[in-house]
Amino acid sequence: MPSRTVTVGSTSGLHARPAALFVAAATAAPLPVKINVEGRKPVPANSMLSVLSLGAKCGTAVTITAEGDGADTVLDDLAALLARDLDASDG
Repeated sequence: MPSRTVTVGSTSGLHARPAALFVAAATAAPLPVKINVEGRKPVPANSMLSVLSLGAKCGTAVTITAEGDGADTVLDDLAALLARDLDASDG
């Protein structure tokens, strides 16, 4: 199964606005995406509560996975999103 490990770039981590932007992008993806932090079970990336439950802070490494046609492209796009500071005004 394709995966990407990326460091969360948002100063507030995956909380509030950054989490909402990530969940919206994952929901729009044409296939299911999961996200996890090391030592935790993967959760659906299209669930705001599940993503918030990870407690991912700025600098936390998260792994996203997807399977199916176009998984690599979806994962590349989501990884790029997670790596950015989504708290910034141009985020």
